[in-house]
Amino acid sequence: MTGFTIWLTGPSGAGKTTLAKALKNRLNEMGYNVEILDGDEIRKTLYPNLGFSREARELHNRVVIYIAKLLSKNGTIAIVSLISPYRSVREYARKEIGKFMEVYVYAPLEERIKRDPKGLYAKALKGEIKGLTGYDGVYEEPENPEVIVDTSKMSVNEEVELIIKKARELGYLG
Repeated sequence: MTGFTIWLTGPSGAGKTTLAKALKNRLNEMGYNVEILDGDEIRKTLYPNLGFSREARELHNRVVIYIAKLLSKNGTIAIVSLISPYRSVREYARKEIGKFMEVYVYAPLEERIKRDPKGLYAKALKGEIKGLTGYDGVYEEPENPEVIVDTSKMSVNEEVELIIKKARELGYLG
């Protein structure tokens, strides 16, 4: 079995983690070996004091890219759930990993503010934090992702099936 990477990118609150879990469950049901590389979990585990400067984010992303590449190379489907706000880093991931699918997980700002799973938008609205990615901080939308899901209009099951369909079209899934 050949591995590959599904790279879920989008601002905080767009629905990456929810989608990653549902996608993992569905692919496991289909008999695939799958690991989720959640950006928040990796950051918390490996380097909890790393900041959010561009350099810190790029370092964090490179670590995740390296792990995803190893997993993919060894027959595992790596689902990366990571804001990854910079196009250049996502392009680097695509080149490094090879078998790679970029999925833009989109939700309008109003929807992300309403969801606000980590309370970040509430803090940003009060001025307690600055530079929140996708609010007053940089998020460079993907230019040519393999899949775009709008989590404000689609069910999680619809999102999962769309990604699986594309993975089959790309020859990543049998």
